[in-house]
Parts: sequence; structure tokens; C-alpha cells
Amino acid sequence: MKKEPITLRYIHILGTVVFFTSISSLVILLALYLNQRLQTSLFLQNDHLSYNPLTYPTLSPAPPPHGSDMADKELMRRAAMAPREAVMNETHPKVAFMFLTRWNLPLSPLWEIFFKGHEDFYSIYVHTSPEFTEEPPESSVFYKKRIPSKTVEWGQSSMMDAERRLLSHALLKPSNSRFVLLSETCIPLFNFTTVYTYLMGSTRSFLGSFDDPRPMGRGRYNPKMLPHVSLSDWRKGNQWFELSRTVAAEIISDDRYYNVFKDHCRPPCYIDEHYVPTLVNKICPEMNSNRTVTWVDWSRGGSHPATFVRKDIRVGFLDRIRLGSNCSYEGKVTNVCFLFARKFHVSTLEPLMKIAPYLYGI
Repeated sequence: MKKEPITLRYIHILGTVVFFTSISSLVILLALYLNQRLQTSLFLQNDHLSYNPLTYPTLSPAPPPHGSDMADKELMRRAAMAPREAVMNETHPKVAFMFLTRWNLPLSPLWEIFFKGHEDFYSIYVHTSPEFTEEPPESSVFYKKRIPSKTVEWGQSSMMDAERRLLSHALLKPSNSRFVLLSETCIPLFNFTTVYTYLMGSTRSFLGSFDDPRPMGRGRYNPKMLPHVSLSDWRKGNQWFELSRTVAAEIISDDRYYNVFKDHCRPPCYIDEHYVPTLVNKICPEMNSNRTVTWVDWSRGGSHPATFVRKDIRVGFLDRIRLGSNCSYEGKVTNVCFLFARKFHVSTLEPLMKIAPYLYGI
């Protein structure tokens, strides 16, 4: 019997080694891939459990402290994973009062009266200029309520960034059910109980969202927004909104439309007047009442609403705002259409404090 040539034998051995080496490499690569997928799955599962107190209440971490330096992207990722419905654990559903300010809150004494005695029913979040570091006294409801903030420029996308930052922090608290955006010039028109009952009793958000055919409406639309946002989608509304938790979560979860607005809505297009009204109209119009609960006076014209000063503060003036309109609330006509009003100068604080017992029934 002829012996197999040595060269051919070596080729067979080498082929066998290469074959088994290849198989081993494939097995190792497959194991590494499966391990990575398993770790990712466990990470996402744990992250999801952290924000599902309905199922795993003991695993839900506390919201990040107001002084934490969390990047916006991570903050909004976590907020988007928070429960879409308010979760109460031996507490009441809360209204999140979100103040978008430049510096301090000059009308805070009036708000202190409004909030007094209702600590279990509200949360407060304040976004200021990052240069402002002054803290109110420990006895104030605004003590340590500032969130990590960034510079905001009027008319720029940084304004909407700040609003989303406030919403994200508020969404991380599962018991927050309604979300009100306010400025340092806003005042409450009714007592806390009336405002709370009104908001909690509504099945819809309060956000102005209308088709404005004028140059300051449709005229601000940029065709470059197509195909994501068409002219028929385009809406305008009041910046100072009030939202349900579900709608707030939809806004924070959106990246597609927000990036389109950041790229193509620039002055004279103002993102804070168009992005949220257009988004809500596009994705969940049935959840919106199409009106605001924050009164402003645009009758004087210009780019900003009227600012009221000390001499304007009269009971009759405030009652016309409080009770002088008609609107729909849960299918019924009511004359209580506005719960807040702006813009009130710091000089109005003294007369407002004198009228406070009448306004708030104290």
C-alpha cells in the first residue's frame, strides 16, 4: 500500500487546524455577541424597571436632586421612560408649577400665599439664568427648587430647550399629573383649591393651537420642514401652556419634529410659539382643549404683550380677567377660563397683596 506523500499529509493537517480554528473563532464571536445582547437587555430592563413604580415600586429611584448636573440628553431619555400616567404611592396627584425666569421671582410673596397649606398637592421647579445663584430663605416654598439651567435667549431654540428641561425634571416625579409653565410676571387668579380642582377635573390639556393665516402665523412656516411638517400641520399658540402628563411625555419623547424646528424655525419664526402647538396638533389633537388658561393682553400691539403696573391693579380689572369670558370646560360653558395672568411688574406686588384676601378667599 502506497504511503501518502508527506507534503499532502501536512496539507491535510493544516487544513484540519484551520477548520477547527475557524469554528472555534465563530463560537467565541457568537458567545461574545450573545453576551453583549444579554447585558444590553438586562441594562434596558433594569432601566425600565427603575421608572415603572406601578410594577416595581421599590426599585424606583428618587428624581435627581435639583442641584445635580445631569446632561440634557440623559435627563430627557430618563424622562421619556417615566410612566405616562401619574403614579401615587400614598400621596395625591400633584400639579407641577414650572417657573421659567431670568433672575428671581419678584412676585413670590403672592405665590407663597397661594401655595400655603397645600404642600402635598404641588411640586415647584424653577429655571433661571445660570449666573443667578441667590437662594430664597429656607422658609420659602421656592427654597432649593432651581433645576440645572442654561442660558436662554428670547426667540431662540434655547427658550424651548429650557421648557423641555423643566418638563423633564417634573416628569421624573411620578406623582406629578399636570404641568403648568409660568414666568416671573405671572400671578394666580384664584385660590389653590380652585386651580387644582379645575386642572385635575379636565381630561384635556390647555394649550392654544390655532391656524393663523396672517404673516405672523402661516407666514413663518418654512417649506424646508417638509416632509415632516406641512403647512396644513402648522399651528401657533401661547407659550405659557398647561399639559396633562401624557401630553408632556409625548413632547419630551419627540426628537424628529423638534430637530426639524431647531433647524428651520428661526426668527422671525419663534419656536416657543409654534413647536408645541404644531406637535400636539399633529400627534394628539384630541388631548387638547385648544385654549390657554394664562391670560395676556395683546391689544396694545408689538412683539410683547402689555405689562401692568401698580396703577392698573383694581378689583374690577382682575375680576374682568377672572370672570369676564366664556369658554368650554368638559363640554359645558363656563366663565372661568383663565387661572393665571401676566405680565405684572414688580410694582404691582403691594396692591396685589392687599387684594389677595379677596382673590384667594383668605
